Amino acid sequence: MSISEATPSRHRFYEDVLALLIGTGFAALGLTFYTETRLATGGAAGLALLLQYMTGYGFGLIFFVTNLPFYAFAVARMGWGFAIRTFVAVMLVSVMSRIFPMFITFSHLDPLFAAFVGGGLQGMGLLILARHRTGLGGFSILALYLQDRYNIRAGYFQLGVDLVILLIALSVLTWPQVVLSVIGAVMFNMILAINHRPGRYVGMS
Repeated sequence: MSISEATPSRHRFYEDVLALLIGTGFAALGLTFYTETRLATGGAAGLALLLQYMTGYGFGLIFFVTNLPFYAFAVARMGWGFAIRTFVAVMLVSVMSRIFPMFITFSHLDPLFAAFVGGGLQGMGLLILARHRTGLGGFSILALYLQDRYNIRAGYFQLGVDLVILLIALSVLTWPQVVLSVIGAVMFNMILAINHRPGRYVGMS
């Protein structure tokens, strides 16, 4: 029997909880790398980072507020279960991004390393969450919906959105910072495009 023909098995509650904690932890750590080196990313997180750089307000609060308009779409198109899990995931990333700097200090963090590893951590975090029917708010909700409904690769759609946001970042960051941010965005989205496609994973939450 092929993978696409297999009957999906439902995740257990503790599996969803562990995935939620690990996925949001990876994403928050990647964003901590980006904040330390003043890099940008895509989606609602990218907008929140740019607003943080411009206003000085903390990323966590901006990220949480930025995602509020997307929850109505999540409920209408993806269901209450997805919307609630996504709300909790966004809240966790907001909190973790605030408290991680209390546990981590950097004497030196190379921006190129931060772009690769930070982008990879965010991609792996969202991959874990997506496989448990959870998003990180913003455009990732739309990306997962388009993949489920119209078979459009979530990673490729997200990459297009992210590149637009990174173009906007040119008004806030220097061009070397934007170039490194693009490298991180490619790393982030290629992880999703390669590993999260229809038929490759059949678990349910």
